[in-house]
Amino acid sequence: MEKKPFVIGLDLGGTNSAFGIVDRDANIVERVTVPTTGHGTAEQYVKDCVAELMPVIERAGGISQIQGMGVGAPNANYYTGEIMQAPNLPWKGCVPLAKLFGEALGVPVVITNDANAAAMGEMAYGAAKGMKNFIEITLGTGVGSGIVVNGQMVYGCDGFAGELGHTIIVPGGRECGCGRKGCLEAYCSGPGVARTALELMAERREKSVLRDIVPSKMMSKDVSIAANNGDTLALEALKITGRCLGEACANFMNFCSMEAFVFFGGPVKAGEPLMKHVREAFEENVLPIYRGKAQILLSNLKDSDAAILGASALAL
Repeated sequence: MEKKPFVIGLDLGGTNSAFGIVDRDANIVERVTVPTTGHGTAEQYVKDCVAELMPVIERAGGISQIQGMGVGAPNANYYTGEIMQAPNLPWKGCVPLAKLFGEALGVPVVITNDANAAAMGEMAYGAAKGMKNFIEITLGTGVGSGIVVNGQMVYGCDGFAGELGHTIIVPGGRECGCGRKGCLEAYCSGPGVARTALELMAERREKSVLRDIVPSKMMSKDVSIAANNGDTLALEALKITGRCLGEACANFMNFCSMEAFVFFGGPVKAGEPLMKHVREAFEENVLPIYRGKAQILLSNLKDSDAAILGASALAL
C-alpha cells in the first residue's frame, strides 16, 4: 500500500488544542490552534476543530494526502481510543475521541496519553531515535513518563501503564495531587521544585534573589534562572530535585534495563545545575550490573513542536 505523505498530530491541552500537518521528515508544514474549552459537548468540539482544520488540510493537498491522525491527551487510553475522566478537560466521563475524529475526518485515528506521545516523538525524531529501550520523563505541572521496551510502548493490561511520577520516593512525604504521599511528582514537578525552594528559604537564612518573589508566584523557572546565576539556595533546591530524579531512575533501571532516560519539560531547562545531580545520584544508587550503561539525556525536540510531533508519530 502506498504511504501517504502527511499525518496529523494533535496536542490536546486543557486550554488549547494544537494541530499540525507533519511530513515524514518531521516538518510541521501547516498548523492551527483551536481553544479546547467553550464548545459544550465533545461532539461539538470535534465538529468545530474539523471546521478549522479542513482549510489547513486543503493547503497540504487535501484529505487524500493524509495517512492518519495521532492524538496526545491527558488520561487518553490507547486501547479504547477514549479520554477517561481527565480532570483538566471540559468533558466528564469517558469520551470516545478517536472514534469521533475518525468519523469526522475519514482517516484512522490513534490516541494515547501525552507522556506516551512524547516518547513516541522522541523515538521517531528526537534524542531516542534508533533506541528500543528508554524512558521519556516529562516534567511540568506533573511528572509523566512514557516507557519503551524492545521498541514498543508499554501500555499494560488496561492502557494506563507508565505512571512513574506516582511512585513513592519519600514514604509519608509531601501530599501529592493523586491523594497519596511522597510521590516523585510532589518533589520533581515544576510546583515541586518551587516548593523545595520555599522550604529551604524557611529553614535557612542566607540571601537569595528568590526571597524577592511572592511565595504564591514562585515557579521552577525562577529557581532555574537563579541557580544559573550562582544563587546558592536555588542551587541546593536543584540538587535535591536532581538527586530525587536520579535515585528514582536507578530504581526504574532495575525492572527494564534501559539504554537511556530522556528528560523533557520546563524544570530540565536549568541544565547542568540539575542534570549533574541526576547523573551522579543515578550512578551512586543503581545496581553495579547496570552502572555506566544508561545515558541521561535531554530531549532535543523543540518545545513548541514536541507534542505535535509526538502525536503525529502515533499515526505513522
